[in-house]
Amino acid sequence: MPGTLDMLVLKILMRGHLHGYAIAQLIQQLSDDLLRAEEGSLYPALQRLELNGWIEGEWGLSANNRRAVDRMMGFA
Repeated sequence: MPGTLDMLVLKILMRGHLHGYAIAQLIQQLSDDLLRAEEGSLYPALQRLELNGWIEGEWGLSANNRRAVDRMMGFA
């Protein structure tokens, strides 16, 4: 069903700012392992939500100076 992952992500972000990995883990945990948000669907959903102004993301540098997500997403 279109938009379901977006709604799940928004619901989870009501808990606070999270990295994409933490969002995926919470989806799996809260659904008792019935749902899994794979990278190929989660990160495009996060980008879509950010482009539409629903959430904001912050980027930073990882320990080895590669561009990485510092604090992933929160409400805009």
